[in-house]
Amino acid sequence: MQMTSFNSLNVAAGHRASHRPPASGEAYPIIVHSHLHWDWVWQRPQQFLSRMSARHPVLFVQEPTAVPDLTAPRARVRDAEKHPNITVLDLEFPASLKANREACDDAQYRLVREALSGPLGRKFQRPVQWFYDPMAVVPFGGKMEARAVVYDCMDQLSHFRGAPPELIRREQELLKLANVVFAGGPKIHNAKSPYNPNCHCYGCGVDVEHFGRAAAASTTIPEDLQALPGPRLGYFGVVDERMDYELVAALADAHPEWSVVIIGPWTKVDPATFPQRANLHWLGGRDYQQLPNYVKGLDVCLMPFAINEATEFINPTKALEYMAAARPIVSTPIEDVVLQFSDIVHVAHDHQGFIQACEEAIQRPDFQRTNRGRERASMNSWEAIVARLEGHIAEALESQRHSNLFAA
Repeated sequence: MQMTSFNSLNVAAGHRASHRPPASGEAYPIIVHSHLHWDWVWQRPQQFLSRMSARHPVLFVQEPTAVPDLTAPRARVRDAEKHPNITVLDLEFPASLKANREACDDAQYRLVREALSGPLGRKFQRPVQWFYDPMAVVPFGGKMEARAVVYDCMDQLSHFRGAPPELIRREQELLKLANVVFAGGPKIHNAKSPYNPNCHCYGCGVDVEHFGRAAAASTTIPEDLQALPGPRLGYFGVVDERMDYELVAALADAHPEWSVVIIGPWTKVDPATFPQRANLHWLGGRDYQQLPNYVKGLDVCLMPFAINEATEFINPTKALEYMAAARPIVSTPIEDVVLQFSDIVHVAHDHQGFIQACEEAIQRPDFQRTNRGRERASMNSWEAIVARLEGHIAEALESQRHSNLFAA
């Protein structure tokens, strides 16, 4: 029988998702294999694991970084800042080794085993193995004496620019291996659940208290944003091939008196190609702790995503973050946004519609939408989602114990 559950989808339909009790007191260690680095943008992996680290030691193994002039692979073990129960394992490889997939797999496994051969290994015996990176299943899947395997599928990575050709095959292997799969949105869930009978949909979460600071009188607007004339319309998040750059330029052109602000680090795109306008401001990355201050200075929050292969499966975390900050939101027609949040987010189907939706949000703010957004955000806290995730992991561990008893 196929097991499914929906988090944000059920809430969006007006039904409060059932809250599973937190997992039992079993303080299992967790080893994570991630294509995203811990110190980059603070997003789903950090939100989940920072909270789980209150109960479980976490070893966060990062995808290897190619280092110029490096002659041999090396590893560095360090504690995550402000999270003493999270250990980060940085892997650095010569560029030539990074290009050799088999050698790269072998070196990853060897370095992680070496790191675990000392005192660190005693903290991570019989871990729950947690994958974000399907490419890591070959070097590590079934080789770490794991008590259970979790695949948190937050994106359709095979659709991203530069995805290795073998990623699809490796993800199929991971889906077969995993004891439980968490899908990052309704559309990803529909795509993955046929390949794993224990697949559950957990999309957006939000730190309501953090982003709610945008409404506090004591929260100050950063000087670089405060200096820009209003109205200010802005986006925060990763800047990559998923953004509709023509739309951003058209928005700036339509209203030269507006300030259009893009906040976030860029990757896989050349900033020299970004459209340039006097009222279009590319501020670059900002610390997660500063984001409520920036959002406070925005009159409208934007999700100007292109409709392309890279956005086909996305479920933007920033939707609920904008809602918690009590800001009007305008988005392109991302399928999961339409499915979950069309009663809150102004969804536009072309550039002119997007511009008109921004005009309406500025001239005639819809406070009923904003209030619904705050309510929706409060129902989707990261804490509530993590409690339900741990419930599913506890069930998977119990199922494994029963299987082992019958096998014996």
